[in-house]
Amino acid sequence: MSAYEIYPKIHTFSNGMRLVYLERKALVAHLGVMILGGSRYERPEEEGLAHFLEHCIFKGTQKRKALDIFSDLDSVGGELNAYTNKEEICIHASFRKTHFGIASELMGDIVQNASFPEDEISKEREVVLDEIISYLDSPSERIFDEFESHVFQGHSLGYNTLGSKESVSGFHREHLKDYMSRFFKAPNMVLSFVGDLPLEDVIRQLEEDFGNMNGGEVTDIVTQPGAFQSFKIREKQANYQTHTVIGGQAPSYHDDNRRAMTLLTNVLGGPALNSRLTLLIREQYGYAYNIEAGYSSYSDSGLWSIYMGTDRKYLDRALELIYKELTIIRKRGLSSVELSQAKEQLKGHLALSLDSNLELMFSLAKSVLIHGKVDSVAEIYEQIDAITEEEIAEVAKQHFDLEKLGELIFEY
Repeated sequence: MSAYEIYPKIHTFSNGMRLVYLERKALVAHLGVMILGGSRYERPEEEGLAHFLEHCIFKGTQKRKALDIFSDLDSVGGELNAYTNKEEICIHASFRKTHFGIASELMGDIVQNASFPEDEISKEREVVLDEIISYLDSPSERIFDEFESHVFQGHSLGYNTLGSKESVSGFHREHLKDYMSRFFKAPNMVLSFVGDLPLEDVIRQLEEDFGNMNGGEVTDIVTQPGAFQSFKIREKQANYQTHTVIGGQAPSYHDDNRRAMTLLTNVLGGPALNSRLTLLIREQYGYAYNIEAGYSSYSDSGLWSIYMGTDRKYLDRALELIYKELTIIRKRGLSSVELSQAKEQLKGHLALSLDSNLELMFSLAKSVLIHGKVDSVAEIYEQIDAITEEEIAEVAKQHFDLEKLGELIFEY
């Protein structure tokens, strides 16, 4: 276990911003700044604004033009990027460790001094609108967002992160500045560093580049989603195959049942080739090339789902097999042998994830942003080992009830 263990350190700056630091022997280092301000924090008229800000934040600062931002790190072989999801915006960089100072100063300038020039915003609006068009042309992507909008009907967790052509067309500089002022505050942000530099050097550089960041209060969680209502919807939205998503609400990342839910969805349709749905739908019957199960947890709720893409002639039979498998797990749970094997597989997947320093940097930032701490691998393994057959049975009973599921199908 020691070969996979991580020992991060957490430092809090005087303005309330936190740093999670992990020393890793590597030529490449990774720095991220994660902000609690994703799409779920948008107001109804702001759908897509967090993602639009993520694009526009690179378009200039008080001392840099857009070309300077793109060139400063790229010119030394580094990479600068960002992403937006339901609860976080993350700006991150990867670079040779000798260029840490360049990356830190650049990112500090961006998150504190973004100027949002109107001419650049106008150009980037067209880029995002094209991204939306591309997304609309991909039913296998679009079905997930539409499914989530039904699961979290009328709630911001159901917002499309990209927004719509109408909402994005209405965004201007003042919207971006206002959103940034609400969420880009030191206690609402976590810096994450993974690389081969001494902690004291990292702290010194980040203090210089982020130490003047404004303080303030941590973002409040907005209203919780309402009770889930089951649904079955079929739409003519596909081109050459049917796309199906089945699922519903799931435990939040503060819920004790989240480990059991992770294990169950992994057994059902995780990345392993021996997941139950892969063996049944793909290997035994050949009904689908893509079939998978997933689980996403949020502050106060979560979402679990099964996705399948298949030929229309196999759809009804494949659905019957999926529901049969859910019923089997709900009625029987997992035996002690099955549970033991599933735990070992989940622990193995965790170990594999630690091979990517970039993904590890994201994971550490998210853990500190949400929980204020990072569990060791040993602690996570202990939590997995502590999952009981009774917990599995209870989670399956609660979430795999066929009368309480959502089903969305895109047909052609």
